[in-house]
Amino acid sequence: MHLSLFFLVLLHLLFPFFMLEAPTQAQGKSLVSAIFIFGDSTADPGNNNYITTPFKSNFSPYGRDFTNHVPTGRFTNGMLANDFFARYVGVKEYVPPYLDPSLSIEELKSGVSFASAGTGFDPLTPTISNVISLSKQIEYFKEYQEKLEAAIGKEQTQNLIKEALFIVSAGTNDFVVNYNTLPIRRKSYSLSSYTDFLLQHVQLFLQELLDQGARKIGVVGLPPMGCLPVVITLHSDNAFTKRDCTDFFSSIARDYNSKLQNQLNDIQFKFAKLGSRIAYMGIYGPLVDMILGRKYDFEKTNSGCCGTGLLEASFMCNPKSYVCSNATKYVFWDSIHPTEKTYYLISQALQPTIDYITKY
Repeated sequence: MHLSLFFLVLLHLLFPFFMLEAPTQAQGKSLVSAIFIFGDSTADPGNNNYITTPFKSNFSPYGRDFTNHVPTGRFTNGMLANDFFARYVGVKEYVPPYLDPSLSIEELKSGVSFASAGTGFDPLTPTISNVISLSKQIEYFKEYQEKLEAAIGKEQTQNLIKEALFIVSAGTNDFVVNYNTLPIRRKSYSLSSYTDFLLQHVQLFLQELLDQGARKIGVVGLPPMGCLPVVITLHSDNAFTKRDCTDFFSSIARDYNSKLQNQLNDIQFKFAKLGSRIAYMGIYGPLVDMILGRKYDFEKTNSGCCGTGLLEASFMCNPKSYVCSNATKYVFWDSIHPTEKTYYLISQALQPTIDYITKY
């Protein structure tokens, strides 16, 4: 079997954005009632634990540095960026998965994540790995509101949604797993037209959120996809020597991010009269700085902490895998996903954007 096909099952979880404490926003700086998360493995705290898919991470060594060393289903060694955002705006310590049946109404009230590892904006992408589509995530959000209305009433629920922070993080699977690996979309779309196709779905998704009452929305851009260890391994000419980033994939991210920023500016202008704040959350720059050693002191930037760090992710990063002793020296935990420290630094870099979105 061809190497890239053999490892297709690994790429489902690709990006797109800690043993450290996140500072909390100063009191009065924002008005946030809850936090709601939508997206892929960069935002999934364990929803995939509750569906029939092989793409899970609810086993060690995942969660090695989480509270009580629990493998929650987060695709990293500890916390995600969204957990740090939740602490920063002061609503909760961690963002739980919506599908966890044990969540109390109080836990639901302060926010949940609907995200599912392996999904994307393209409706075809989640079917590859049998995960939760973004349209289904919206359905779950509507179901969530019904539960809350039954508990606290319709008016209080509407007010809570209006004053909540929404974060959407997806897109990398669409390009790396779907468009650049499978032939289906390439037969119908050029790379540029596929980017526009995805952005149409981003717009539809945001319109759905706005229709449901969301007013404070952050949309995460794509990372430098050519610097993900698994992408270097499968696509770089020097994958086992210098391990340089592959600019082809990163250039796709730059083009997408530029178009996304323009789109979000247009949407923000259109819906400003509703009191909405819709902003682009740029992770490309901070990650490049980490990977190229411009501002941070990581020792390993082109391979992950788990296993060889070249190809392992999900079920190939498992209790029998070798794991580095200190994940804070690594940008990536497995061959796809960042370490908790990386997520923490990303959350710090994005605090000004969070301030803008949540400012009353």
